[in-house]
Amino acid sequence: MGGYLVVGVHSDAEILKNKGPTVMNQKERYDAVAACKWVDEVVPDAPYLTSLEWMDRYKCDVCVHGDDITTMADGTDCYQIVKDAGRYWECKRTQGVSTTELVGRMLLLTNEHLRKTSASVSSPFLPTSLKIVQFSNGREPKPTDRVVYVDGAFDLFHVGHIEFLRRAKEQGDYLLVGIHDDDVVNQTMGSAYPIMNLHERALSVLQCKYVDEIIMGAPYSVTKDVLNKVCKISVVCHEKDTLYEMDVDGSDPYKKRMQLPKELGIYREIEGTEDEISTETIIDRIFANRKLYEARNRRKLEKAALEEKMLLQQQQQLKF
Repeated sequence: MGGYLVVGVHSDAEILKNKGPTVMNQKERYDAVAACKWVDEVVPDAPYLTSLEWMDRYKCDVCVHGDDITTMADGTDCYQIVKDAGRYWECKRTQGVSTTELVGRMLLLTNEHLRKTSASVSSPFLPTSLKIVQFSNGREPKPTDRVVYVDGAFDLFHVGHIEFLRRAKEQGDYLLVGIHDDDVVNQTMGSAYPIMNLHERALSVLQCKYVDEIIMGAPYSVTKDVLNKVCKISVVCHEKDTLYEMDVDGSDPYKKRMQLPKELGIYREIEGTEDEISTETIIDRIFANRKLYEARNRRKLEKAALEEKMLLQQQQQLKF
């Protein structure tokens, strides 16, 4: 649609006023958007109502949004001003992918008993080969590249994952990421994980600017095939003190998982940061504020019905 992408990210206060409580705070959301490979510039504290003055300040020709209506707290269209000025473009939304959908899945995990049940990830998102291609870099490593391999679940992709991938990429030139399938994640992490299915997690990882390629359904233990068949791996990185409940066969998860890279002398540990969040942190936030998020989702569904009605009215007006 253009040659330079500026993304405005709303503050926590703006979102609370017009939509409801956030799952990630504004700093986490700023960092997450900045790590997206298609984003050129992030504008923090963007107003919920997009004005022509705001667009001109950042030299933006058009404002792009999905093919749904987003409303303010008072029910008015957030983008009506730029629509009236002819500076608004729409792109088709990816069905089944939204914060509301993911919060809804987490809200189904009502207590510790339910969090220990086996995972059955149900998602309205329908993956296609075209979608994978659109997200892929399509670049193979050069013969001189130092290839780094990491693997994991990467569930509810967040800034903790991003920081780990950034540090892993610093170990070489080309980053290959193995993503475990849903059954492996459930067997090793338990607690009704994963929240997101394999395809959703794969696309989340692929959009990160530090990632060059992925292996979908990568084996839990690093094997000779992993180290040699996709490309020649020079370094295998793992985050220090990352814990899993058990291996896929019920044994100690670290006895054989990284055994081969250690024997070959290519294993490296990445230090975490004190303020780093985790998938568990995000779920705990939802549980700690369960009533707030249930109310948020109810309001969002009611608001979505109103926005759908407004969209139909606009479409009917265009016909005449």
